[in-house]
Amino acid sequence: MNWLLGLLFILIIIYLINNYNKKKRLSRLKKGFIENWGKPKSEKFYFQSIGQYFYNNQHKNEIYHLISDRVKSDLDIDAVFQFIDRTTSKIGQQFLYYKLRTIGSIEKLKKFSAFSKVFINDPSLRLKCQVLLSNLNATESYELEKLINDKTIEKPKNIKWVYALTITAVLSIIFAFVHPLFLLILIPVFAINTISHYKNKENITYYLDGVTQLNKSLIVSKELIKFKKIKSYFTDVEFIKKINAIHIKTKFIGFEKQIEGEFTALFWLLIELVKILFNIEYIVFYNFIDAITKEKKSIEQLFLFIGEIDAAISVASLKAGKEQICTPNFTDEKQIQITEIYHPLIKNCVDNDLNLTDKSMLLTGSNMSGKTTFIRTIAVNSILAQTLHICFAKSYTTPFFKVHTSIRIADDLQESTSYYLQEVLTIKDLIEASNTEENCLFVLDEIFKGTNTIERISGGKAILSYLNQKNHIVLVSTHDIELTELLEKENYDLYHFSEQIKNDKLLFDHKLKNGKLKTRNAIKILELYDYPAEIIADAKKTEFDGFK
Repeated sequence: MNWLLGLLFILIIIYLINNYNKKKRLSRLKKGFIENWGKPKSEKFYFQSIGQYFYNNQHKNEIYHLISDRVKSDLDIDAVFQFIDRTTSKIGQQFLYYKLRTIGSIEKLKKFSAFSKVFINDPSLRLKCQVLLSNLNATESYELEKLINDKTIEKPKNIKWVYALTITAVLSIIFAFVHPLFLLILIPVFAINTISHYKNKENITYYLDGVTQLNKSLIVSKELIKFKKIKSYFTDVEFIKKINAIHIKTKFIGFEKQIEGEFTALFWLLIELVKILFNIEYIVFYNFIDAITKEKKSIEQLFLFIGEIDAAISVASLKAGKEQICTPNFTDEKQIQITEIYHPLIKNCVDNDLNLTDKSMLLTGSNMSGKTTFIRTIAVNSILAQTLHICFAKSYTTPFFKVHTSIRIADDLQESTSYYLQEVLTIKDLIEASNTEENCLFVLDEIFKGTNTIERISGGKAILSYLNQKNHIVLVSTHDIELTELLEKENYDLYHFSEQIKNDKLLFDHKLKNGKLKTRNAIKILELYDYPAEIIADAKKTEFDGFK
């Protein structure tokens, strides 16, 4: 009797210790969320995994506009994502990346923005949701996406033989009660089953992480939907019931993952022998595949449910930071009305205003003055406005744009494509995009710099005039002062950046100014960096004689 009391006492102590540690971990977790609210992450970003849902998504082309890989590269979208990402779960991170690369409808955008405000106004709800979402923060959580977008494994043609062998094994054990010799039949059956069992292990292993995360996601979703404010936003949650209906199959497939951490090797071996003898894992797996195929839509709805909640919290955290952020306004007019806009990745970035009405912009400026950065700033904020309903500015009013860029051009050595030809092909894509009734924002840096001056100016003028039609707006930066006079007649407003030289140093204020640039600094930079005097003199003479 005393040993029973002793055992009970030990169990109570273990329970109290575990409960204490659990509460301590939870307290530490909540403290971390509170301290990091409004701050960027300080972790590594694995974009191959983060981008899986976007790149593998089978119906992303149905949305209004995709942010292409070219635009992503030209505008450093991955770097922008690292700054704005405040998600808690890997699923939320994948969804946020997808959201940043796809422009949908204004109605859905405004609905998402209103949902994000819920977490600003209700810190308690936000914290509870973050704690739940933290259960999906393991690297394996990236793998849930496979159950949605991967090609389904086809059921093998020999599965009838698998069923036959299973029936044979069962009958052999039953008839063994009549005569023990029937047990000998199990030897060849077990041998054949072992081969098929381990050949199928590769398929199971491939799905194992995804299945485990599906089970975890289901549990998290059941808890999240209990909150009234979340339930009022997601009116249709039938997908939870549908996934719950296949929960037993998914638990069985994911059972091996649990065994590795929770059970002894001996118990695992006994379970494995039973599964081999009766083809249990093999049969359940292909039944599971049928269920997954049937409920792919429900699994994706589960993914989007978790993702949208996490992304909304992420945007709320972004708004709670130190950065100046505004809510964009969209207009049907051909205009850009922006005040105090800045680039979120540039520390102490100088903000600027831009006002265009029925015009596009030709931007000139000295080397290093910030021309390219400024047009990138407008484009980045345009994408953020239309994907997350935020802008790094005091105010922002533009049309709802499809964004196209030609900024970073490079030779394609594998395709034997020269710089100029690559530029021609890129700009041709912009020309084709302009033949649409939807509003487009075209952002170009140094058009046709891969060819000679005369043809660059004449070709550039023709293309920029062509793009500046309908409600499209073009933002182009250039060193070619000659373009200013040509394009001013083609509904382009002229702006420039300039510099000052003080104490033999170039000083830039990075403030946007009206009109065309009247100074050059390229030769002065050579002089400041101690180029030989005869080179400077010769350059100045050539500049004066040939380009005055």
